[in-house]
Amino acid sequence: MHVLSGLDVVVAEDLSRLRGQSIGLVTNQAAIDSQYCHILDLFLPFHRRGELNLAAVFGPEHGLFGHTQDNMIEWEGLPDPRTGVVVHSLYGEHRRPVQKMMAGVERFVIDLPDIGSRYYTFAWTMAHCLEAAVEFGVPVTILDRPNPIGGTITEGPVLDLAYSSFVGLYPVPTRHGLTLGEIARFVNEFHLGGAVDLEIIEAQGWDRAQYQDETGLPWAMPSPNMPTVQTAAVYPGGCLLEATNLSEGRGTTRPFEIFGAPFLDGWKLAESLNRLELPGVIFRPLPFEPTFNKHARQLCEGCFAHVTDRSTFEPVLAYVAILQECLRQTGLHDSSTVARPDVFQANSSETGLGGFAWKQPPYEYVNDRMPIDILAGNGWLRGDIENLTPLGEIRERFRTESAKFLQETLPIRGYAH
Repeated sequence: MHVLSGLDVVVAEDLSRLRGQSIGLVTNQAAIDSQYCHILDLFLPFHRRGELNLAAVFGPEHGLFGHTQDNMIEWEGLPDPRTGVVVHSLYGEHRRPVQKMMAGVERFVIDLPDIGSRYYTFAWTMAHCLEAAVEFGVPVTILDRPNPIGGTITEGPVLDLAYSSFVGLYPVPTRHGLTLGEIARFVNEFHLGGAVDLEIIEAQGWDRAQYQDETGLPWAMPSPNMPTVQTAAVYPGGCLLEATNLSEGRGTTRPFEIFGAPFLDGWKLAESLNRLELPGVIFRPLPFEPTFNKHARQLCEGCFAHVTDRSTFEPVLAYVAILQECLRQTGLHDSSTVARPDVFQANSSETGLGGFAWKQPPYEYVNDRMPIDILAGNGWLRGDIENLTPLGEIRERFRTESAKFLQETLPIRGYAH
């Protein structure tokens, strides 16, 4: 073990810097130390001995222990029968701590393992806690962790604040290359005027180029459809499929690496994608049958995305290419006249959709903008996909925006460069 998470650091210190305080713990089931022990079980003995007070626990999307399988399923908190601690949901009636949740909370302690993509809501749960910290005048401690897909590469467009949502609250690129602690520092210094009394307990020994599976730290699924580090590696692009009638592989054992639909020719798709010679990835044709979510229990054809070189792989560009090739194969179909176009579970003859279509609103609490625009974080990428804009032009726009972000945020980045 050569890398320690922020949680490992405070455990090694016997929680000395948190003792005597009344805390609101913001966390989920993936917040484990290097010995696979969950943060709640590590803190509870101190709580029971009266050495610190767990005033409340706050859980993000998917629940404190990841019990909601799909995305966009709300849950509500209750006292936890095993521990006796009050658990509040930040993905239900409220996505930001409110007054009634703050009884006894004198400090937020946040350990929310992130996966390095702007769409992942945990960073924005953390950001809402920073906003609440300003409102309620409480300090914040972030127990930081390595970015599991590395911290040297940024890719994709920077969020236009006109498209701000819970899958992108502040202006970062799709693949942001930051840790949760660095996002906290970015939000505090660039957008909250430094108003948060913020402490970041950094991971020790992490080289920014390292992926999670190169650190020696254990991997625990941060959400039900994020089973491996490899899933996280494709997710900056793979999540775009949520904004379409394509299956993003939910209901299979390898979501986001597997994708397709009943109306596609997987062999033709793989051939056209491989002809593009996208760096660091090979596409293998694959029939599959999702057990739930889009096209449940229907035979789909599509591909498996095999990442062959992480250092050159461009996940956002690769999945933009996938969307363009699916559109080329079937044409663009209008889903706005289909009943329940957000579900896409009926077969193509029943829906009237014989090909690629955009999902209609609502999506992640947004009712007035297309889901693809919310995920892209702008109003131009959808047009570039529909118009089959050359990938080289799209790549250059991605690189220009992400490089500018990288340069502007150098002062808030820690760790080895």
